[in-house]
Amino acid sequence: MLGLARSRHRLTTALAALGLVAAGVAAQAAVTAAPAQAATPHRILFDDGHAEEAGNADWIISTSKPDPLGQDSSPSAETDWTGALSSWGVALQKTGNYSLKTATSALTYGGSSATDLSHFDTLVLPEPNTLFTTAEKTAIMNFVKNGGGLFMISDHTGADRNNDGEDAVEILNDLMTNNSVDSTDPFGFSIDTLDVSSGYPAAISDSSDPVLHGSFGTVTKSLIADGTTATLKPADNSSVKGLVYRSGYSGNTGAFFLTSTFGSGRVAFWGDSSPIDDGTGQSGNTLYDGWNDTGATNAALALNATAWLAGDGTGGGGGGGTGTCTAAQLLGNSGFESGSTTWSASSGVITNSTGEPARSGSYYAWLDGYGKATTDTLSQSVSIPSGCTTAALSFYLHVDTAETTTSTAYDTLKVQVLNSSGTVLSTLATYSNLNAAGGFTQRSFSLAGYAGQTVTLKFTGTEGSTLQTSFVVDDTALNVG
Repeated sequence: MLGLARSRHRLTTALAALGLVAAGVAAQAAVTAAPAQAATPHRILFDDGHAEEAGNADWIISTSKPDPLGQDSSPSAETDWTGALSSWGVALQKTGNYSLKTATSALTYGGSSATDLSHFDTLVLPEPNTLFTTAEKTAIMNFVKNGGGLFMISDHTGADRNNDGEDAVEILNDLMTNNSVDSTDPFGFSIDTLDVSSGYPAAISDSSDPVLHGSFGTVTKSLIADGTTATLKPADNSSVKGLVYRSGYSGNTGAFFLTSTFGSGRVAFWGDSSPIDDGTGQSGNTLYDGWNDTGATNAALALNATAWLAGDGTGGGGGGGTGTCTAAQLLGNSGFESGSTTWSASSGVITNSTGEPARSGSYYAWLDGYGKATTDTLSQSVSIPSGCTTAALSFYLHVDTAETTTSTAYDTLKVQVLNSSGTVLSTLATYSNLNAAGGFTQRSFSLAGYAGQTVTLKFTGTEGSTLQTSFVVDDTALNVG
């Protein structure tokens, strides 16, 4: 306990000047999702929160939302559920290996809603017609990065069904190029601004590919009826692979259906919504039965791809909300030795100043200590796999103060857990000038109750108008198993 009122000075180096990286990026990269277990149904979420029913479209598996079983709990024919994607949904439901839901509101990852992405293995975006918000793009990208499957289905350029100035081509390209997680061509492809009127794009020859040769059949051709293609960029992501090509194209151009990976997750792209349209749905919509087109194998392609995205096949997959857990330490830059990397913090909080000692190494986090009204924060977002039964948060804390009271907490440090929307889920502890002592003390808390969620760990130091209190944090960890 120093007990000295002083003007605080922070020393920084080039490491501390690296800038703040979006909270949770490196931490979430440390999470490795395992393949979904056969005994657990693959959990598929179909999006209907972005004008998928606008205009003459009807891209839903059922009018019963979020649970299609509310319309028919044991469907045997595609007409048992109402929607242009009902054939897709019913085919999956009949296997007994899938649990299907529909999202009708903003997409989240790490929240408490029943359709939060942490509860699913695969997200299907069937021709979205409104832009995803910044928060939604962060949720989607982190979901995939942590092991989720993403099925993106576009349509031709100009297919603006709700006349808001955005079509699926622009919306999906925006998701990939304008997000807070990775905007440097994370999936290795871009969607072409084309309107290809018709054709039967052919599948490549690859007998080992689980999407072309899966449990739902063999894919030979697809259907394009006013759709688009994609340009592959393997230099950006070597896993990108074209499976079905527009006639006359191959290699990196003209890919009508492709797959890729990102982090621990999988990605599929289809250049037209016509192949998933089963021709039936709500009255008043103009639909076309591409699902059963005899010149193509669209059903096999959609179903095999869904299975692969959800974790079937060899390696990868399993979902951002996977029920498995690999023992690991999840926090990035846990000892602050990489400066501000991974953490989001107030200016100067992460430092190598000699004004306070680090517990180990040179860097640590120093909140408050100015002797004037100040609020400092330190936070990091992290995803805790749903299969983890233990999740132990620990950190070392040293408190010194110039306050002389033995009864009043003038300066405080709150340790909290927040969801992806910034709502406080729990205050784990509150420390104050009354906890001042020499040296560091390890503090530990269980976060097992947040398994399956993405949460933000946040330290908030609040100092009064006079007499400094310094809260020094070092050697953090979140060990799961």
